[in-house]
Parts: sequence; C-alpha cells; structure tokens
Amino acid sequence: MKLRDSITKIKGIGEKTAVLFAKAGIHTIEDLVQYYPRAYETYGEPVELSEAEDGKKCAVFGYILSVSSVKKYTKYQVFTAQIKAGGEVMQGTWFNMPFLRNYFQRGGQYIFRGVLCRRGNQYRMEQPETYSLGDYEKLLHVMQPKYSLTAGLTGKMVTKAVRQVLDDGEINMEEHLPEEIRKCYGLLPKWQAVRQVHFPACEDEMRRARDRLVFDEFLFFILGIRRMKESWARLSNEARMLEVPETERLIGMLPYDLTGAQKKVWKEISADMTGSHIMSRLVQGDVGSGKTVLAVLALVMAGCNGYQGALMVPTEVLAKQHFQSIQELLIKYEIPLKPVLLTGSMTAKEKRMAGEKIACGTVQIVIGTHALIQENVNYHRLGLVVTDEQHRFGVRQREMLAGKGQHPHVLVMSATPIPRTLAIIVYGDLDISVVDELPARRLPIKNCVVDESYRSSAYRFMEKETAMGYQVYIICPMVEESDEMELENVTDYTKKLKDLLPELRIACLHGKMKAKEKNQIMEQFAEGQIQILVSTTVIEVGINVPNATVMMVENAERFGLAQLHQLRGRVGRGTAQSYCIFMSGSKGKETKKRLEVLNQSNDGFYIAGEDLKLRGPGDLFGIRQSGILEFKLGDVFQDAKVLKAAGEAAGRILDKDPQLELSEHRLLAERLESCLKKGGEGISL
Repeated sequence: MKLRDSITKIKGIGEKTAVLFAKAGIHTIEDLVQYYPRAYETYGEPVELSEAEDGKKCAVFGYILSVSSVKKYTKYQVFTAQIKAGGEVMQGTWFNMPFLRNYFQRGGQYIFRGVLCRRGNQYRMEQPETYSLGDYEKLLHVMQPKYSLTAGLTGKMVTKAVRQVLDDGEINMEEHLPEEIRKCYGLLPKWQAVRQVHFPACEDEMRRARDRLVFDEFLFFILGIRRMKESWARLSNEARMLEVPETERLIGMLPYDLTGAQKKVWKEISADMTGSHIMSRLVQGDVGSGKTVLAVLALVMAGCNGYQGALMVPTEVLAKQHFQSIQELLIKYEIPLKPVLLTGSMTAKEKRMAGEKIACGTVQIVIGTHALIQENVNYHRLGLVVTDEQHRFGVRQREMLAGKGQHPHVLVMSATPIPRTLAIIVYGDLDISVVDELPARRLPIKNCVVDESYRSSAYRFMEKETAMGYQVYIICPMVEESDEMELENVTDYTKKLKDLLPELRIACLHGKMKAKEKNQIMEQFAEGQIQILVSTTVIEVGINVPNATVMMVENAERFGLAQLHQLRGRVGRGTAQSYCIFMSGSKGKETKKRLEVLNQSNDGFYIAGEDLKLRGPGDLFGIRQSGILEFKLGDVFQDAKVLKAAGEAAGRILDKDPQLELSEHRLLAERLESCLKKGGEGISL
C-alpha cells in the first residue's frame, strides 16, 4: 500500500464502506493515518456496583437475569435487560439496537461498561458497551483511541483500518523535518509519532507523539504565513490613497467620541493606506471595543479615493446586519458612497444584479460572505479587503479575495483575544494593532459561576428579563460521545425548556441544520420573534442582537476561557445591563479556579493570559479553544510552548534558506507547497 492509494486497498473496505469513510473526509491511506484520535479511553478493572460513583463511567461484571421484548416508538426502538452484578441488580437499556436482544443469553456473563445512574439501591446504565470476559481482558489498562464519527462509521471500523495500515511494513512516510531541527527540539520521527498517536502504550508516549504532530502543524502554518509576509512586504502601494475629509467629518458627527485606542489604531490604518507599501494589518479588540467603526472608516477612505472596499464576514445574518447599518450610516451622514450585499442565499437574479454593479463600479462598498470570492465576481477597482473574525477564513481564501484587485490593502478584524507573545507568531504576516479600551457608554457584564442548585433561580431570572422585553441565549456544549448527538443534545434541552416555560417563544440552533434554516432562526432572533435561543457554539460570531441581555452557558467547564469570553460577547451590546451565568457541572477546585477568572474580569486579553497560566497537563482534550485556529490537533493556548518552539524553528530554517532551496529542505518545501494548495494541515485561519 502507498499513502496516496484509495482506502479500498485496505482489506475489508469495499465501495460501500468507502462511502462511509468519505463522509468523514477519508479517501486515501494518508487521509486515514492523519485522521487522529480526538480522545482516548483507558479501560479499568470492573467494580462492584455498591462502590461505583453515580454519573461516572465504569465497568461492571454481571450475568443476564432477563431480557424484555423490543418496544417500538416513532423515532426509536428500546429494550431492557435485568443484570445481576454481585449482590445487586442493574437495569441495562439499549436504544435502536434490537439485534442485541438475540445476542444476550439468559445466564450469559458479560462486562457492561457505561455511565452508571444510581438512585438509592436502584442502578441503571443506558446504552452500555458489552464485552465478553476475554475481549475485555485484552482492553484492560490500554489507551484506546476515540475518533470523530459520522452516521454509519463506527470507532471499531476506523481503529481496525488504521491498525491494518500501520502494521503494513511497506508504508513509507518520508521524514520532512531536517535532522538537526528534530534533534534540537527532541521530536520523534514522523512515522513513529503517527503510530504512537493512534495506539500509545501510555500517556507519555501519546504526549510525545502529539507534540511532534502539533509541531508540524504549527511549523507549516508559520512557514506559510512568513513567506506570504515576504511577498506582501515587497509590494509597493498601488492603491495609494489620500486622506479624505469624509472620514474626519464622520468621526466628528458620530453620537459618541472615539476612545483613545480607536484614535490610535485609526491613525495606524490611515498611515498604512496612504503610505508607500500596501497595508496588511490585524486589529485585535474585545467584543464591543469599536472595531467595526474603524473598518467603516477604512471603507469610506477607499471609496472616496475612487476604489472599492470589500467586507467579508462569516455568516449571512451578520453580513445583512452590517449592510443595513452601513447603508443607514452613509445616508444619515450624507457620505456619497453606495453599498451592495452579496451572499450565497440570494437568488440568481439578485446575484447577477449585484455582480453587475460591482463590475461596473456603481457601488463602492461590497459586503458579504464567501460569495465575495467566487470566480464569477469581478471587481471594478478593488483597493481594500476587510475580513471580520479572520480565523474563520483560510489563508487561501484571503489571498483569493485580495487577488480580485491589483494588490489591495488587507485589514483583518478579530475579537479573539490572544496574548501578544502568541499573536506575533500566529499572525506573522500581519502588523498588529490592539483596541484595548471599551467605550465609556458600555456597561460591564455582570457574571456569576454557579452549580446545578442555582438552575431554578436562573430560569426565574430569564423569565423576569424576557417579561421586560429582553432576550436570552443558552449555550450547550458539543456532546463528546458522538458528533451525531449534538443535535439530540440541543433539541432535547429545548423541548424540556419549552415544557418548563411554555409561555415563552423558544427555539434551538445547531451545526447540523441546513444553512437556510440556521439563517432563518438567527434572523428571527435578531428581529425579536424568539425570546430564548438554545444553541451550540455556532452562535459564537454569527449575530448581533443588542436586545439580548442574558447568556447562560451549560457545562461551562467544557469550554476554554477564551472561548467562554468570546461567547459572552454576544450579550452586553445594547444600553441595558447584561448578565452571564456560567453553569458548571463540576465541583472540582481547579474548575472553580478557572471559571472564577471570568467572574473577576471582562478583559479578554487578561483572561487569555490567565488561561495560559492555568492550563494543566491534562487539558489536551475537551477544553479546546474552538474557533481561534482550526488545526487537526494543535491549539494555540494549550500548545503554547510547542507554538513558540515551531516559531523559533521556522526562523532558523528561513534564516539559513529563505527560499527552501537546499537539498536538506527539499521534502519540507514539497510538503509546505502541498499544504498551501490544500489550505489545510495548519495552513488555515
């Protein structure tokens, strides 16, 4: 087998099974070996029911007393079994697995492994894994990989396929890291790291393997952006602009004064756009710090200089909101520029009409989503590209949009707080500006960290706020056991809440919905038709609702602090006092200490710094800073040391060989080029 071979070369994977793997993005042998585990499980010794902890996963030895008939409901089938375990009886319940009823024999002995629910002397396990004694013996104390799955694809199928490939002695994975770099940073050989990350003998093996693979992700990303910066830095400013009175007039007519930080950053942007080299600048600032008005000022400057400016945002709802607010602002302050909206859900006729206006230059400001970089969109004279929440767009997508013009200025806006030491590495192709002041008119959000005992009080508080005409977000975490369960988790929660608060208008939002349905729900919430929105983190950057005053985050301990702060930024956007309730399902001291940081501060950069300090060695999974950088394994917070090492290594390599032309860097250069073409493997923002 070769890395580029189809996975159908693997014994047991035919065309039908290959379709299931394809849904997870696995087409080749290389895709498979780079489909890394998302977590690991260690199978412990079976325990006595009386000693097992309620709500925790455990293994129990028992034999079947009786099995019920399969009961059929509208959406699922269920059957139960009574299990004798030591001196106690436990009920096992299985959903949509009717075939197991015939598998269980009365008196048959098995190991049952699952989350135990204990109520007094009654014990219950839902959907427990079931093993023969011999099979469970093989799993004892071994770290078992857990993979992200899609419908029809099981963990056993992935594990079996990966093991078969890694046991094939003919697979050749070339080592692209120079030997001196590998030795200097104590990194495992690539092939050994891949094997160990899938099937580590112990936690130390897993960590060493993971560090090597994360190092690769960061290194290719950093090499890619540094090469981009070099090519940008050499470009003279072909869209050189003059300062225009319209920007100063707009600043003077706004109903509020710009903060000192806003004035400083606007001065930097203005100097870039009127300078001798093209602008490539990142503006970092907390939600509510006033970054959008800086983007508008830059768009106005471009438009009044005879250029077009494009603003690309991650969701259609946000694009529409920006379009409406910018259009109103231009009319109100009599600025002679015209905006146009371009999104994927527009009709063919609407897109064609917008495209014609863009191509002939009758509009100066173009606002939209990824639709802005489609091949059939031609700009008249593109001089400025602004991307909002930049980590949602790949470097290649940024290049594509910039490529629509003759080297336009690039301005990137991000509300994601990353400590400056990391930001310099992560945003290596951009000059960095920070808006580190909040406008005086913003009321600080009031925070509280609570446990389950506060739940009824929290719901009463929500009722009180909605009665006053305000709106509420409730954020649920992704369920770890299966990607498919995210939908059940949010919809089930919404159903329970509707039963509990029947007089309120409640809806849910999750990543499995079609784009049209998501947009519709977000628009209804933005318009006040929905009072409580139950959502996963898809809401993180997608909407601006000044009327929302309450956010409750369920199982807050499952999120990283920077992501919780980002979520919290959905409230506190209006003039009313806003509140954030962090509901924790854990009573551990470390969890409480982490969440208290949010209780003490609304400063995103302080929180990001504290998050780095508080990260423990066990935080490899489950507290990922989703949304900052989409790597397969790496996370800029938890892997900060590896990120710094990769940044240092990239510097050493490029100092020695700026164009990666030496023979020792041949494989590195080939791999980098491959990564850049795919826009993945760490080369994405």
